[in-house]
Amino acid sequence: MRLPRQLLLRKLNSHKGDFGHIFILAGSYRFSGAGLLCAESALRSGAGLVTLAVPEKIINAIIKVKPKEIMLLPLNQTEEGFFSFKSYKKIKDFLKKIDILVIGPGLGQHNSTQKLIRKIIMGIDKPLVLDADGINALVGHLKILSAIRYTLSARILTPHPGEMARLLGKSVEEIQRNRKNIAKSFSKSYNCILVLKGYKTVVAEPAGKIYINNTGNPGMATAGSGDVLTGIIASFLGQGLDAFSAVKYAVYLHGLAGDLAAKEKTQLGMIASDIIEKIPEAIKISA
Repeated sequence: MRLPRQLLLRKLNSHKGDFGHIFILAGSYRFSGAGLLCAESALRSGAGLVTLAVPEKIINAIIKVKPKEIMLLPLNQTEEGFFSFKSYKKIKDFLKKIDILVIGPGLGQHNSTQKLIRKIIMGIDKPLVLDADGINALVGHLKILSAIRYTLSARILTPHPGEMARLLGKSVEEIQRNRKNIAKSFSKSYNCILVLKGYKTVVAEPAGKIYINNTGNPGMATAGSGDVLTGIIASFLGQGLDAFSAVKYAVYLHGLAGDLAAKEKTQLGMIASDIIEKIPEAIKISA
C-alpha cells in the first residue's frame, strides 16, 4: 500500500501549524510511559505539534525521559496519581488551542478519571481518538455516544478484543468469532470509526466501508504497541486525512513498522519503542 500524496508532499512554505496540534490525555503515576509512546509516535509520523497532559506530581520525572520535542501540560491528580476531575476546566480551555484530542492510554480506571473522560467526551467538538481507558470509561455508558448532538469531523475508537467485549457485555471469544460484523454494527450504531485491533485488524466506518489489515506480526503483542498506533492515527488526522483514510493508513504503517522491527529485533525481542524507531523506514517503503 502506498501512503497518500497528501502526507508525503509538503509545500516549501509549510509550517508546523499546517500538520496538526495533537493533545494527548494519557498516562498516570503507574503508566507514565503510555502517553510518551503515543506522543512520540505522533511526532515520528508527521504531527506538527504534540502536547502531552501529565499528572502534576510526576512532571519532573517525565521531563527527564521525554523527547525534547514533546510539550507538557500539568494537570490536577488524585492522591493515587491519576488525573482528577478537577482538571476539567483547564482541559476545556486548552482544547481551544488544539486540532486533535487523544484520550485513553494508561489513564487507569479511577472513578474521578473516568468521570473526567465522560465529561470531556460529552462536550468536545474536536476530532477525537479514544483508546484503552478512554474506551473503558464508556462501559455501561454507551448512551453517551448515542446522545451526543454536536458534529465531529472524526470520532474514532480503537479497542482490542478484551475492551470490545467489556464495552458490549460479550465474551472475547464471541468478539473474535465475528470480528467484521461486530465492528460494522458498532460503527453504524454509534456513528464512529471502529478499529478492532488484533490479527487482521478491522477498520469499519458508519456507511459500511471496511478495511482488513494484513501487516503486523505476533511480536507486536507487547505493552505499548496500541499506544503507538493511537499516536499515528492522531497524526494522520492532524495532517488532514479524512477519518477512515487516516485510520486505514495508520493501521497499515503501524503493522509495517512492526514487521521491520521484528526482522531486526525478532518477534520475541521487540518492544513498542522498536516500532516507533521503524516508522521512518516504513514511510520510505510506502512512499
